[in-house]
Amino acid sequence: MIRTFRNKELAALWATGRSRIDKRLHGRIIERLDALDSAVRPADMNVPGYDFHMLKGFNPTRYTIHVNGPWCITFAFSDGDAQQVDFEQYH
Repeated sequence: MIRTFRNKELAALWATGRSRIDKRLHGRIIERLDALDSAVRPADMNVPGYDFHMLKGFNPTRYTIHVNGPWCITFAFSDGDAQQVDFEQYH
């Protein structure tokens, strides 16, 4: 389950379906957030097309899944829940 968000616009999209994030990305973002909300461990996000991987240099460990172009959803995972979910260009 998704517990917390870092990005207010991502949280708004998840809660209301509306956001200032580019509308062309909404479908892909919602699809990935649905999968993340159902995940019980990080490896559950290792889905073809998501380019799931662990990010180096973070404590606690953060993971990423690809959305489109340079945009990714990043998150931490603790006690079976996604936390600090963010939408960013980390490269």
